[in-house]
Amino acid sequence: MSQSLAQVWLHIVFSTKNRQAFLRDPRFRVEMFRILAHYVKDSKCVVATVGGWEDHVHLLAGLSRTKTIADLLEHIKTESSKWAKDAEHGNSLFSWQAGYGAFSVSHSAVPDVVKYIKEQDQHHAQQTYQDEYRKICLLHEVKIDERYVWD
Repeated sequence: MSQSLAQVWLHIVFSTKNRQAFLRDPRFRVEMFRILAHYVKDSKCVVATVGGWEDHVHLLAGLSRTKTIADLLEHIKTESSKWAKDAEHGNSLFSWQAGYGAFSVSHSAVPDVVKYIKEQDQHHAQQTYQDEYRKICLLHEVKIDERYVWD
Protein backbone atom coordinates (compact mmCIF):
# COMPACT_ATOMS: atom_id res chain seq x y z
CA MET A 1 0.00 0.00 0.00
CA SER A 2 1.49 3.33 -1.00
CA GLN A 3 -0.78 5.49 1.13
CA SER A 4 -0.53 5.73 4.91
CA LEU A 5 -3.82 6.25 6.70
CA ALA A 6 -4.72 6.57 10.36
CA GLN A 7 -7.72 7.51 12.45
CA VAL A 8 -6.85 7.73 16.12
CA TRP A 9 -9.22 9.58 18.45
CA LEU A 10 -7.95 10.59 21.88
CA HIS A 11 -9.79 11.88 24.92
CA ILE A 12 -7.13 14.06 26.53
CA VAL A 13 -7.46 15.38 30.08
CA PHE A 14 -5.16 17.62 32.09
CA SER A 15 -5.47 20.12 34.89
CA THR A 16 -4.06 23.44 35.89
CA LYS A 17 -1.03 23.37 38.16
CA ASN A 18 -2.15 22.26 41.64
CA ARG A 19 -5.72 22.36 40.28
CA GLN A 20 -5.90 26.11 40.76
CA ALA A 21 -9.14 27.59 39.45
CA PHE A 22 -7.41 29.64 36.73
CA LEU A 23 -10.36 28.88 34.43
CA ARG A 24 -13.05 30.15 36.83
CA ASP A 25 -13.94 33.17 34.70
CA PRO A 26 -16.34 31.80 32.03
CA ARG A 27 -15.12 34.29 29.41
CA PHE A 28 -11.51 33.28 29.92
CA ARG A 29 -12.43 29.57 30.01
CA VAL A 30 -14.25 29.76 26.67
CA GLU A 31 -11.35 31.66 25.14
CA MET A 32 -8.90 29.07 26.51
CA PHE A 33 -10.93 26.31 24.83
CA ARG A 34 -10.71 28.23 21.56
CA ILE A 35 -6.94 28.69 21.96
CA LEU A 36 -6.44 24.99 22.76
CA ALA A 37 -8.44 24.04 19.65
CA HIS A 38 -6.27 26.41 17.60
CA TYR A 39 -3.06 24.77 18.83
CA VAL A 40 -4.41 21.27 18.19
CA LYS A 41 -5.07 22.32 14.58
CA ASP A 42 -1.68 24.06 14.48
CA SER A 43 -0.18 20.63 15.26
CA LYS A 44 -1.86 19.22 12.13
CA CYS A 45 -4.32 17.27 14.28
CA VAL A 46 -8.12 17.43 14.29
CA VAL A 47 -10.19 18.78 17.17
CA ALA A 48 -13.72 17.49 17.70
CA THR A 49 -14.37 19.47 20.87
CA VAL A 50 -12.73 21.14 23.86
CA GLY A 51 -14.34 21.63 27.24
CA GLY A 52 -13.62 21.53 30.91
CA TRP A 53 -14.14 23.27 34.17
CA GLU A 54 -12.41 25.75 36.48
CA ASP A 55 -9.32 23.61 37.04
CA HIS A 56 -8.99 21.26 34.05
CA VAL A 57 -9.71 20.66 30.39
CA HIS A 58 -10.87 17.82 28.16
CA LEU A 59 -10.08 17.59 24.47
CA LEU A 60 -11.30 15.11 21.91
CA ALA A 61 -8.67 15.15 19.21
CA GLY A 62 -7.83 13.14 16.14
CA LEU A 63 -4.10 12.47 16.25
CA SER A 64 -2.15 13.06 13.05
CA ARG A 65 -0.29 9.97 11.87
CA THR A 66 2.98 11.91 12.08
CA LYS A 67 2.50 13.35 15.59
CA THR A 68 3.16 11.70 18.93
CA ILE A 69 0.85 12.25 21.87
CA ALA A 70 3.73 13.79 23.83
CA ASP A 71 4.57 16.24 21.01
CA LEU A 72 0.94 17.31 20.68
CA LEU A 73 0.55 17.88 24.41
CA GLU A 74 3.83 19.72 24.76
CA HIS A 75 2.84 22.12 21.98
CA ILE A 76 -0.71 22.87 23.11
CA LYS A 77 0.17 23.19 26.79
CA THR A 78 3.24 25.37 26.20
CA GLU A 79 1.59 27.73 23.74
CA SER A 80 -1.73 28.04 25.60
CA SER A 81 0.12 28.70 28.86
CA LYS A 82 2.10 31.52 27.23
CA TRP A 83 -1.14 32.97 25.89
CA ALA A 84 -2.89 32.73 29.29
CA LYS A 85 -0.20 34.71 31.09
CA ASP A 86 -0.89 37.79 28.95
CA ALA A 87 -4.55 37.32 28.03
CA GLU A 88 -7.38 39.53 29.21
CA HIS A 89 -8.80 37.84 32.34
CA GLY A 90 -5.69 35.61 32.38
CA ASN A 91 -3.13 35.28 35.13
CA SER A 92 0.63 35.81 35.01
CA LEU A 93 1.01 32.73 37.23
CA PHE A 94 -0.98 30.45 34.91
CA SER A 95 0.47 26.99 34.45
CA TRP A 96 -0.71 23.51 33.49
CA GLN A 97 0.15 20.41 35.50
CA ALA A 98 3.14 18.48 34.14
CA GLY A 99 1.21 15.32 33.26
CA TYR A 100 -1.89 14.39 31.30
CA GLY A 101 -4.20 11.52 30.52
CA ALA A 102 -4.73 10.39 26.94
CA PHE A 103 -7.33 7.70 26.36
CA SER A 104 -8.26 5.99 23.10
CA VAL A 105 -11.77 6.48 21.77
CA SER A 106 -13.50 4.30 19.23
CA HIS A 107 -14.80 6.22 16.21
CA SER A 108 -18.32 5.01 17.04
CA ALA A 109 -18.00 6.53 20.55
CA VAL A 110 -16.97 10.00 19.35
CA PRO A 111 -20.50 11.50 19.66
CA ASP A 112 -20.80 10.21 23.24
CA VAL A 113 -17.43 11.66 24.25
CA VAL A 114 -18.29 15.00 22.61
CA LYS A 115 -21.51 15.08 24.63
CA TYR A 116 -19.63 14.17 27.82
CA ILE A 117 -17.09 16.97 27.29
CA LYS A 118 -19.79 19.53 26.52
CA GLU A 119 -21.57 18.67 29.79
CA GLN A 120 -18.63 19.39 32.11
CA ASP A 121 -20.51 22.03 34.10
CA GLN A 122 -23.15 19.42 34.97
CA HIS A 123 -20.55 16.78 35.95
CA HIS A 124 -18.73 19.16 38.25
CA ALA A 125 -21.85 20.25 40.09
CA GLN A 126 -21.66 16.74 41.57
CA GLN A 127 -18.04 15.57 41.50
CA THR A 128 -14.48 16.84 41.72
CA TYR A 129 -11.90 16.70 38.98
CA GLN A 130 -10.01 14.03 40.94
CA ASP A 131 -13.08 11.80 41.21
CA GLU A 132 -13.85 12.28 37.52
CA TYR A 133 -10.27 11.46 36.52
CA ARG A 134 -10.24 8.34 38.72
CA LYS A 135 -13.44 7.15 36.99
CA ILE A 136 -12.00 7.75 33.51
CA CYS A 137 -8.84 5.84 34.42
CA LEU A 138 -10.89 2.99 35.89
CA LEU A 139 -13.04 2.83 32.75
CA HIS A 140 -9.87 2.49 30.65
CA GLU A 141 -8.20 0.13 33.16
CA VAL A 142 -5.34 2.55 33.73
CA LYS A 143 -3.77 2.35 37.18
CA ILE A 144 -2.77 5.64 38.73
CA ASP A 145 -0.42 6.35 41.59
CA GLU A 146 -2.14 8.92 43.78
CA ARG A 147 1.24 10.09 45.08
CA TYR A 148 2.18 11.47 41.66
CA VAL A 149 -0.90 11.89 39.49
CA TRP A 150 -2.05 15.21 41.00
CA ASP A 151 1.24 17.15 40.73
